[in-house]
Amino acid sequence: MADEVRTPGTSRRKFIDWMLSRTLTTWILSTSLGGLVLAVVYPTGRYLVPPASGESAATSVTLPFKPDDIPPNSAEIFKFGTRAGLLVRTASGELRAYSAVCTHLGCIVQYRDDIGHIWCACHNGHFDLNGQNIEGPPPTPLETYVVNVRGDQIVVSRRT
Repeated sequence: MADEVRTPGTSRRKFIDWMLSRTLTTWILSTSLGGLVLAVVYPTGRYLVPPASGESAATSVTLPFKPDDIPPNSAEIFKFGTRAGLLVRTASGELRAYSAVCTHLGCIVQYRDDIGHIWCACHNGHFDLNGQNIEGPPPTPLETYVVNVRGDQIVVSRRT
């Protein structure tokens, strides 16, 4: 009597095979889609949120150039630990050193002899020769360093 109700050509085996094939297809499609999303989102996230870099433990550095190598009203960029530093010889001949990392977005600043102060090209930020932010978007002054000339060596140190 059960055979009479069943439609011809269908069986439990065909039904189970059909369900398994749909489940397998769904699983393959969903894992492929998940893999694609992960392959796009993960690298993008790693790019947008870079790993934290530790602060350098260096408290002083001896520069690779001599005081006479820097003419008045000019500057040199140097490496201070893992960051860039800026050594400026003012028009009066005084040596001053600063962090060369802009306090706005971390661009490298430069000394402009034509305007007589430090300038960040990224967003037109200006700092005076005391490191104070005087124009543009930088919210805080540059970190200033102590400069000591010992013979023909320049030693730059963090302020304590």
